[in-house]
Amino acid sequence: MAPAVLKSPARRAALRGLAAAGSAGLLAGLSGCGFALRQPPKFAFESVQVAGFENTSVSRSLQQALVSSGLRVVNSSAAAQAPVDPAQAAVPPQVVLFVTMDRHERVVSGQTDTGQVRELTLRARFRFRLTTPAGKILIGDSELLLERDISFSETVALAKAAEENLMFRDMDGDIVQQVLRRLAAVKSL
Repeated sequence: MAPAVLKSPARRAALRGLAAAGSAGLLAGLSGCGFALRQPPKFAFESVQVAGFENTSVSRSLQQALVSSGLRVVNSSAAAQAPVDPAQAAVPPQVVLFVTMDRHERVVSGQTDTGQVRELTLRARFRFRLTTPAGKILIGDSELLLERDISFSETVALAKAAEENLMFRDMDGDIVQQVLRRLAAVKSL
């Protein structure tokens, strides 16, 4: 006697049931080990003023991330990002984020015997501090420095310039995430 073969609709239903049971078991197993998706940061404050270098690429990205996290960002460049309620506009910010440095650097780190550039080091520096409007220091002067090495060839200079811009944009995103984590670490004002 030949083994029973499930017909097409019944087979699909059985496979769907197995897949659902398998994924539920997988999720239960992952939650049991402590695995959880990264949650948005929770801040001890509801509004922040960005002062200093507020119109640089990192500062603008940071302001957008803060607004996305539900914070009210107070300054001229954030005005276009989120509508401001007139009642909230009169309320001063709870904290002030002073950006004292936001710089991209490009340094030659390797040359050939003839003096041609073969390797570059890209650096992104971001220095900041967080205070209350009264001047209480919540986070002292902190500097974030990221470095990336890239090869360089004059024959593909345009491609290397695009790669350099992409690397800087990636480093800017890393800096924004690090600053958000440090701001979320502040538990009381």
